[in-house]
Order: sequence, then structure tokens, then C-alpha cells
Amino acid sequence: MKHVILDSRRKVVSAIIGAYPGGRDCAAARLGLELKKFDNHAYENAGHRPLTDEQIHVLEEETGTHFLPDYIAAQYGGVFVPLPTAEDLDNTELYHRSVVTATRRGLVDLIIAKSLENGVIDADEAQAILDAHRCHVSARHAEIAALLALYCRHK
Repeated sequence: MKHVILDSRRKVVSAIIGAYPGGRDCAAARLGLELKKFDNHAYENAGHRPLTDEQIHVLEEETGTHFLPDYIAAQYGGVFVPLPTAEDLDNTELYHRSVVTATRRGLVDLIIAKSLENGVIDADEAQAILDAHRCHVSARHAEIAALLALYCRHK
């Protein structure tokens, strides 16, 4: 699945609402807001504060997305990596994570190879390489964190 880092908070909120089961109506109800008030906050209409980080977190917990932390981490040149808990892990999950990591690294290499076919990497190709690399680094970090969570003995 291609996962693009969004470049504005407004786009982040729109993506979360789009991913929310039942859309705007259900997201508004989950936050205990009337639909019109929700729309005013979500789309930052004049005179209305945007949804708070806590409200966005509530919606993302239910959608299983992490658009907001991805957006914030990218602003600082970093990547967001959700860390697993040992209770959610087993050897099959570790293997799955290693396959995901390998696939993402392969995608980075593929994009680089295609970009170099003409001998020059343009700005769009560079961005595609960096986006794919960010996904690879995130997957690798999550893979290592899962391994440590499952096998490290904590004193």
C-alpha cells in the first residue's frame, strides 16, 4: 500500500475523516459534536478552532491510521514508527514484519533504478525515492522494535 506523507494539517484531517467508518457523520458522533460544528472545526472554517490533537487521536485510534504523527514527524525530518507491545507479537508476526521491510527496501531500489534510466533524477523522482525510503526505514525500525519487545528480558 502506498502511503504518502500529507503536507498540511487540513489534508491530514480530511484523510482521517475519509478513512473513518461511516465518514463525517460517524466521526462527528464519536466526538460528541453536531455535524455542522464538526465540519466547522474539521475544515477550519472562519472563526473556528481546528480539531484538537486529542480529538484527531481518538479518530485515528479507531481508523488504525497515523496521518497526524506522520505529518508532524515529517516536519522535523523524521519518521513515525508505531511501537508494538510483546502481547501482540509472535514469530509469525516477526516474519511478516521482515517481509514487509524487505519489500519496502526493494521498492526503494526499484524507484532508484527506474529514476537512473535516463541518467538524471528529477525532483519528483527524488521525492518518490525519499517517500519510499521513509517507509522502509519506518518498517525496519518497527521490525527491530518488535524483535526486542518479544525477546528481550526486562529486569
